[in-house]
Order: sequence, then structure tokens, then C-alpha cells
Amino acid sequence: MGILKEFFDFLKERKKFWLAPILFFLILLVGLGVFAAAAGGLSPFIYALF
Repeated sequence: MGILKEFFDFLKERKKFWLAPILFFLILLVGLGVFAAAAGGLSPFIYALF
């Protein structure tokens, strides 16, 4: 949790709020990739999205 607080403090101080949505979607895509790798039967459907 300390890293998240530090990151949000950085965004506030440096006025770099445009970084937040980019990082959010990057984390979302990584999570989807991990889910696709773990769920063997669903992989063809998830890979079809890309």
C-alpha cells in the first residue's frame, strides 16, 4: 500500500494525472493475460479479443 500512496502523491505533486488511466488499463490487460493463461478452456475466446 505504501507504493500506491507514493504513486498518488507523485501524481498530485507533479500534476501528471494523465498517467493514471494508462497505468490502470495496463494493469487490466496484464490481469486479463494472467487469467487467459490460467484458464486453459477459455483461452481461445479471450485471445479472439485481440
